[in-house]
Amino acid sequence: MSDQPLSGIRVLDLSRILAGPTCTQQLGDLGADVIKVERPGAGDDTRKWGPPYVQDADGNDTSESAYYLCANRNKRSIEVNMATEAGQTLIKRLLKECDILVENYKVGGLKKYGLAYEDLKDEFPGLIYCSITGFGQDGPYAKRGGYDYLAQGMGGIMSVTGEPDGLPMKVGVAIADVMCGMYATNAILAALRHKDRSGQGQYIDACLLDTQVSWLVNQATNYLVSGKSPERQGNEHPNIVPYRTFEVSDGYIILAVGNDGQFRKWCEFSGVAELADDDLFATNRARVENRVALHAIMEPILKARSMADWLTGLEEIHVPCGPVNTIEQVFDDPQVKHRGMRIEMDHPLAGDGKVPLVANPVKFSETPVQYRYAPPTLGQHTDEILREVLGADEAEITKLKSEKATAE
Repeated sequence: MSDQPLSGIRVLDLSRILAGPTCTQQLGDLGADVIKVERPGAGDDTRKWGPPYVQDADGNDTSESAYYLCANRNKRSIEVNMATEAGQTLIKRLLKECDILVENYKVGGLKKYGLAYEDLKDEFPGLIYCSITGFGQDGPYAKRGGYDYLAQGMGGIMSVTGEPDGLPMKVGVAIADVMCGMYATNAILAALRHKDRSGQGQYIDACLLDTQVSWLVNQATNYLVSGKSPERQGNEHPNIVPYRTFEVSDGYIILAVGNDGQFRKWCEFSGVAELADDDLFATNRARVENRVALHAIMEPILKARSMADWLTGLEEIHVPCGPVNTIEQVFDDPQVKHRGMRIEMDHPLAGDGKVPLVANPVKFSETPVQYRYAPPTLGQHTDEILREVLGADEAEITKLKSEKATAE
């Protein structure tokens, strides 16, 4: 198989939980050699974030949680005790062989180990050093610990999520973490391009709150342009109507009418062609202004027919619609199956020898994603990395363990 885009790039991953690991998993999927540094005997916190856990051949829980699996493939794990001088020296030796460092310690957290960017930039001028925190490296909140839930609340997304008369609601996955990891990946790739041209590394400051504010996209600009804070609208769209979930005779469908032509087609299919010429509903602006009246007309029409009738009929006339799937239904969907979004990888602890994972969604024509390493067990590759990356022999490996640089 052909080389991947980041073949030959090596990443020292000092991150844990989700934002940092999401970033480094993306880099690993693109071909980078990612060395995941973990605290001896403990490792990434998410290893314990279960149930569910990977089960062994007897159906018993192992030490690997499903949560941990989601963001740690295509990495190798090494246990390093950075609290020891020998461990700090080992990190610097590894850095000599790396292009990128990713960490998500609290602001200043690596300074006590002599591993902050200011400690390393002169010795490693080509190093791309990415710090991921809750609130950034400066400002009045910089010293606070960062959590996805807090970022969602403080960053505004919860104020526009949920039913109008209900509680503010967080998104069902840790989207501030995930998107911060994505932005960090994007920034690192740009920094690599800069390094290719100049030979110069740089520091990247990424944080959950900035990411969440950025992720407000159109809702943010709706406020900035109008001066009015958007409110929760449940499953409705602030700028497009009809664009929401509707009840049908046997469940719910999503109707996503994006323009006036699609609305006219829906009206004709539904036996209410006259609505498309009504001044109250003929244009999207009119429909947005009169959404309550329009929905009152549409709801009984939609509820009178089955999901299959609506989905089949509207698909034939190219009016966007779809079901509201459970996650079980997602992975049984023929399109999701066709796109290969569920994969399996060999795993030493799994009872059947494999763990199921969600695939990388990007398809490359020339450099496809390769799934080289399942999410590693704690310290699984310690000796391998010491031998391969540092050229250490058995005597040196034994010495590093005796110095408490690595686990026994």
